[in-house]
Amino acid sequence: MTNNSLPLMWRKFPERYLLMGNKCTNCGTAFFPARKMCPNCRRKGKLVDEGMSKEGEIITFTEMFSAPYGFELETPYFIAIIKLNNGAKVLSQIVDSAHEKVKIGAKVQKVFRKISDIDPEGPIAYGYKFKVVE
Repeated sequence: MTNNSLPLMWRKFPERYLLMGNKCTNCGTAFFPARKMCPNCRRKGKLVDEGMSKEGEIITFTEMFSAPYGFELETPYFIAIIKLNNGAKVLSQIVDSAHEKVKIGAKVQKVFRKISDIDPEGPIAYGYKFKVVE
């Protein structure tokens, strides 16, 4: 049994495909994924949809040797918390990057890749990942 569903994939389309989040017009803080309320401004804040920056830097990372279901064939791989140029933070897999280039402070750029295809008869999920740029 898989937990992929076409309706769920389409609801997540702006988030996964376009890296859409939101921003508080009161304090200027960007959020990804989008939030319903600004934790800084509470009721004073007004959140508006905003495309996130497609570049940033690695602030922490780990190398995965034991993967969750559906990612077993990708091990080892890196996941990182990335601080985007607009200040939002994103958790993402790092791809297409030499092992020695994945480090704290490394500049990264968003790329579009396959996320999963767990069910051979089901849909393939695509979305964002990041790669180190020179």
